Amino acid sequence: MSTKDNPEEPEGTGRPPEPPKSPQSPEPQKSPEPQQSPQPAQPPQSPQPQQPPRSSEPEQPPQAPEPSEPSEKAPAPPEETGRQRLAAGLWPPRVSRAQLIVALLLFVLGLGLAIQVRSNSDSSALRGARQEDLVRILDELDGRTKRLEDEKQRLEDQRKELESSSDQAEEARRQTVEKERQLGILAGTVAAQGPGITLKITDPTGQVQSDQLLDTLQELRAAGAEAIQINGVRIVASSYFSDEDGGVAIDGKKITQPYEFKVIGKPQDLEPALNIPGGVVQTLEKEQATVAVTRSAKIVVDALRAAKQPDYARSSS
Repeated sequence: MSTKDNPEEPEGTGRPPEPPKSPQSPEPQKSPEPQQSPQPAQPPQSPQPQQPPRSSEPEQPPQAPEPSEPSEKAPAPPEETGRQRLAAGLWPPRVSRAQLIVALLLFVLGLGLAIQVRSNSDSSALRGARQEDLVRILDELDGRTKRLEDEKQRLEDQRKELESSSDQAEEARRQTVEKERQLGILAGTVAAQGPGITLKITDPTGQVQSDQLLDTLQELRAAGAEAIQINGVRIVASSYFSDEDGGVAIDGKKITQPYEFKVIGKPQDLEPALNIPGGVVQTLEKEQATVAVTRSAKIVVDALRAAKQPDYARSSS
């Protein structure tokens, strides 16, 4: 075909001219592999250089994005005050181990200071006291201390006795029996023996009265007599003397002369107490009575009193 039959295409259409087909170009052969699709054969390029395609429409410069309409601004958060920032920093608390140890030490120190201040305030109450009051308080404290020390020593002795005994129950029983015997001697329900004196009063004229015998008894008790028996009558705390026809009665029981006192106690104290100037012996001798005092290493007081059951008194233990 001639070039006149094909009018020239206006420039800038963007279609490059087709190259003339060569009659000798072989047809494209199919690939022997059935999996791959056949590829068209590329025509031989023309020796003339191809010009880049031109667009029919003139190129427009890139347009800048249109400014969007101003949107409504979000409200800004209110600014925090200093107090709010301080509270946010303090809570929740973040305590480390070192801070906990320091807090514990400060607590112990504060407790010690409080105790010290309290003790100082208690002792300051005595600073304003008078000297007489301080002396009296000191004497009371000394007396209380002495009583407590004596009580402590007594309890320590009892504890040692109980510990040294092989059988504590037997030792306690022994102490109970011994205490019962001691109380029985004082009450006149148990016979007693020991060193003492024998006092015999002979009154041929009958001038000795019950009051003189009572004075003799009181003098012996003051000298340390522990058990006394007069003519077979046991003397106890409730004993009384009375005058009877031709003699004297003790606790309602009449006794006759000679009046014989059996006294258990320390002879070195009993005999001098009777022989002091103006004492019992001289008073009885003025009544024409004869008094004989004899020391003895063993005095037996075997007169007994029946144990009286109290009607109203009861043990408080």
